[in-house]
Amino acid sequence: MHDGTAAHIQARRIATLHAAFQAHPERFRGRRPYPPALPTKVWINQPPVISETDTSPQNAQVA
Repeated sequence: MHDGTAAHIQARRIATLHAAFQAHPERFRGRRPYPPALPTKVWINQPPVISETDTSPQNAQVA
């Protein structure tokens, strides 16, 4: 993903799956297989999701 080869690898996966389908379509129930879509974002450590309804003690108001 980071070095720009993701699209090339995805194209090779598609070609391999198409070749397998042409050789043995009975294995795929008549549907041509496709690899999963490439992700739009990737992380090593995904940042935490901060919700708008955070009820942590820091945000609570004292009455």
